Amino acid sequence: MNFSQLGLAPAQVSACESLGYTEPTPIQKQAIPVILSGQDLIGCAETGTGKTAAFLLPIIQKISDRKRPGIRVLVIAPTRELALQIQKNYGELNQVKSNRSLIAIGGANTRTQIAELRRGAAVLIATPGRLLDLSERGEADLSTVEFLVLDEADRMLDMGFLPAIRRVLALVPAKRQTLLFSATMSSSIESLARSTMKQPQLIEVSPRGRAARMVEQTAYSVSQENKTALLLDLLERERESESLEKVLVFTRTRRGAERLSHILKARDHSVNRIHADRSQPQRETALRDFREGRSRVLVATDIAARGLDVDAVSHVINYDVPAAPEDYVHRVGRTGRAGKTGQAISIVAPVDELSMRAIERLTGQEVKRVVPNGFGGLQPVAAPTRTFARFARARSTTVRSFRPRRAR
Repeated sequence: MNFSQLGLAPAQVSACESLGYTEPTPIQKQAIPVILSGQDLIGCAETGTGKTAAFLLPIIQKISDRKRPGIRVLVIAPTRELALQIQKNYGELNQVKSNRSLIAIGGANTRTQIAELRRGAAVLIATPGRLLDLSERGEADLSTVEFLVLDEADRMLDMGFLPAIRRVLALVPAKRQTLLFSATMSSSIESLARSTMKQPQLIEVSPRGRAARMVEQTAYSVSQENKTALLLDLLERERESESLEKVLVFTRTRRGAERLSHILKARDHSVNRIHADRSQPQRETALRDFREGRSRVLVATDIAARGLDVDAVSHVINYDVPAAPEDYVHRVGRTGRAGKTGQAISIVAPVDELSMRAIERLTGQEVKRVVPNGFGGLQPVAAPTRTFARFARARSTTVRSFRPRRAR
């Protein structure tokens, strides 16, 4: 199947071809016709499968068919990085330059964003906090919105944005097309969908919570005090062989990211870091240096687990095992993208074993365990007798109507 068979106009097909997109991904095959038909949609697919183009291509086509004033498309993203990536993708796919896009994110100059809003834009891509700030100032009129996209909705809920999302929903017209995309699907997402969407189509391209198929996952069991020593050993042992080309290292805290990046820099690693305490220019510089190879290692908190689009990330290393199993799925989804293989390594102290079990239950995949010599590792407790396959939803791509639960 090619893009023209999905109902896309020649302009959108040409945009895909110019970017080297020849065959639509599974989520694009299923979602694009549904969006073109005007139905609400919930799209659930693993990270790195083309969800952004799946909603941008049909939306661009629909707003190009007829001209109207005001903000017609509102895309809400949980992080600045994801919002910037969506705007970049929009610029690449949009052939009608009159349909301007504008980004509204924290950490950027508010006056500049207000000036841009006053110039007019058809597409507004925003993080929840800055969007509400601009709306309360009377600078963001959402009364003309025709398409509302909630991207990485589960992350927005994890970050406590549900009240902000409900306030935004009160500002947009009730008559609209709503699209909700996420890599994981939880009960809280289903609850949000029931309250905000009209008979949405539910598209699941992979079992809920499944980690990327192209990623080899390994867990190293070490003592808590030897985690840094093991990380240094992994990075330095492979430095000569250059097998770790681009390494994304995740920590739980901003302080941990700062500490670790300074340690790696002192050991002559080309490293940068990204977390919420860094300014927007610093974060953009860190991502640019990582993309262009000036930094081999990027240390990040979960702010980078979504929206970070970097080619050829060879390894993701979980220096800290995430507390939320869903975050593990998003972290490892930064590698093994676009058909390439990747490696995900978790450094697991005894205190992290329960979190690893929760991750395995969510993904339905048993993570290979390694006990390295000399790092005080403890042999993990044997896995439960029931197989992990029991937790996986062994089903292929499905498209079905989303039916609200009956009230009890």
